Amino acid sequence: MIPAVLVLLEIGTPEHCFWAAVVYSLAAITDMLDGWLARRQGLVSVLGKFLDPLADKLIVASVLVWLVSMGRIPAWIVVVLLSREITITALRGVASSEGLIIAAGAGGKLKTALQMVGIVCLIVGFPYNFSIGVYDFGIIDFVHVGRVLVVLSIVFSLSSAASYMSLFAEAIDAKNDGKEPADAADS
Repeated sequence: MIPAVLVLLEIGTPEHCFWAAVVYSLAAITDMLDGWLARRQGLVSVLGKFLDPLADKLIVASVLVWLVSMGRIPAWIVVVLLSREITITALRGVASSEGLIIAAGAGGKLKTALQMVGIVCLIVGFPYNFSIGVYDFGIIDFVHVGRVLVVLSIVFSLSSAASYMSLFAEAIDAKNDGKEPADAADS
């Protein structure tokens, strides 16, 4: 779905950006549904464990980089977010090679939710009159809303990265001491 989102963004009209946001949202929703179904039905595979987070990171990274070129998000924000993702992916890889699993905590999940909604707003990219039912919110600049949400996601992103690093250090210490590591879900 990455090429479809990027092609629609490249055309750049409000209508095409709306459809790019729809395609991106469908990718995020089907990814979430796929993961939920795989876990629920016990169909988790090694290939799935590799491809699912890779696909997530590729669509987020490609869209964020594209949005920088469109002037919708500052490059420093993208650098911070992608640096965090690369660091945590590397940390998880090292942990896995040591036989350790570091589960995603609440901060990481909130980061992902804020980031996804923020990116959808950035993709929409134009001010629109927004109303729900009888309440009219007036004109909303979705780029501004998207930037605020993505910057807010940075707070949770860096916090969860610090938590991952702490859990990793504790797990390595516990492994070296021959003890069971603390459960990552407890933090």
